[in-house]
Amino acid sequence: MTAVATLTRVLTRMSSLFLRTLREDPADAEVPSHKLLVRAGYVRRVAPGVYSWLPLGLKVLRRIENVVREEMDAMGGQEIQFPALLPREPYQATNRWTEYGPALFRIKDRKGADYLLGPTHEELFTLAVKGEYSSYKDYPVVLYQIQNKYRDEERPRAGILRGREFLMKDSYSFDLSDEGLSESYRKHREAYVKIFDRLGLTYVIVAATSGAMGGSASEEFLAESATGEDTFVRSAGGYAANVEAVTTPAPPAREIEGLAPAQVHHTPDTPTIESLVAFLNAHTDRTFTAADTLKNVLVKIKQPGADEWELLGVGVPGDREVDMKRLEAGLEPAQVELLEEADFARHDFLVKGYIGPGALAANGVRYLVDPRIVPGTAWVTGADKADHHVVDLVCGRDFTPDGTIEAAEVRAGDLAPDGSGELEAARGIEIGHIFQLGRKYADAFALDALGPDSKPIRITMGSYGIGVSRLVAAVAEQCHDESGLVWPRSVAPFDVHVVVAGKSAELLEGGEAVAAELEAQGLSVLLDDRKASPGVKFADAELVGVPTIVVVGRGLADGTVELKDRATGERTEIPREGVAGHVAGVVRGG
Repeated sequence: MTAVATLTRVLTRMSSLFLRTLREDPADAEVPSHKLLVRAGYVRRVAPGVYSWLPLGLKVLRRIENVVREEMDAMGGQEIQFPALLPREPYQATNRWTEYGPALFRIKDRKGADYLLGPTHEELFTLAVKGEYSSYKDYPVVLYQIQNKYRDEERPRAGILRGREFLMKDSYSFDLSDEGLSESYRKHREAYVKIFDRLGLTYVIVAATSGAMGGSASEEFLAESATGEDTFVRSAGGYAANVEAVTTPAPPAREIEGLAPAQVHHTPDTPTIESLVAFLNAHTDRTFTAADTLKNVLVKIKQPGADEWELLGVGVPGDREVDMKRLEAGLEPAQVELLEEADFARHDFLVKGYIGPGALAANGVRYLVDPRIVPGTAWVTGADKADHHVVDLVCGRDFTPDGTIEAAEVRAGDLAPDGSGELEAARGIEIGHIFQLGRKYADAFALDALGPDSKPIRITMGSYGIGVSRLVAAVAEQCHDESGLVWPRSVAPFDVHVVVAGKSAELLEGGEAVAAELEAQGLSVLLDDRKASPGVKFADAELVGVPTIVVVGRGLADGTVELKDRATGERTEIPREGVAGHVAGVVRGG
């Protein structure tokens, strides 16, 4: 005879829950999610960019993780698990040991061997498939893991939004053809839409760059948030892109013949675009604007593995600033830094405030310009001599750039590259990123399948990430009010928060009974049975953010309890008799 054990759910009581709420915001908190997740007792800081998950926080994290897992399984993904501690060799083979630069946590074991803490796992997934599969019949396949990742962020901030250790879902598709990759990409895209819809997020899908990942097609999923670190643009006609991925339509080249010759002008005390334009308008018979000037910004770059920095000149129309994120994206995987005073001192041909293309060309400095700077366009720019500028310097006649680069800021009101209208700018939090990697990693490790004709087929890959722990903060950014968190039901740590609004034995007994009946309905319940004042309990209930609150208070003597909707603030008195069924209907219907 076999005994079958029945698991009984233990009621969660706030009197014994490992929880301390705080009334003051943490000193280092800048965004709402950071403030509220700490104050409500969900997370605690251990070190810069490193956080512990306390019981309430872990419940939310696991619920989000389960949503991700369910949709990944539904689309045919198979879950595996790799170590976070990885050997150097696979990353050396793809050059990412150096490409990642200082963002990589590098360590040595006691024998002096190099290891890293995994920031992402393309190499390991590729090697795993290579080790297990050899025939075309094995493909396609989608593998994924949900695992902690590590990146040595220079400025970790915003709590769990930008940390050094974070939980991530990364999946990889392996296909025999580009058409197969496109289908895997489409399936992942659809799965991501389902995941973020289930989590109740307001988000946008934008064109993106691939960065250090490599590959071609790339899109980001951004949770809309005024506090987000990512700026994106969109048009009324449906265009949407991360600013790093916006391309500038180049105007047609102009006829050079007949253009006025370039002339050097004495322009004292005009090191800025504003001062230059003001001087020219006051001392010439022409009208100039900042858009007529050519701003030259000098940076230094260092390629992965290189020992020396290289100078680089970047030219943009003078009415725009250089956007460092766009510049860095265009130069990846190189490190990029603005020049310092010591750099100018070492290169005396760089006359700060008056730099022009001439000195750069004469001294072998590579010069990249904005796509708007096409042959036949005439500019006012530095004459490489203090207090002097050159007017009517013509691209293609007087100077020839070494290429173009997307480095100028993208502004609201710019036309969308696809012609779908003017751009508007917004901010968001990156919550997912999907890439068509192609064969970068398959080539690095010779990942082939033997085809039906016994000839090798080089596998093509896709990579798809979701920041699982970041999603906790992204939801919190969108779902809070002045009193605290307001969790969607899909991720809330509990279905119902029962608050005993008093200290009498009768009220406590009544609260216990209501909580037990709710749990019998299959709901998860948090019971506030503490010997604290009703005001403290109500404040904590608002702060913790469970979507449905049941208040057992003075009305119990008259056979009623209060039902509160945390999101709307609506309060309703309902009969004590049948309260469990009523609340279960509210929870399951919401």
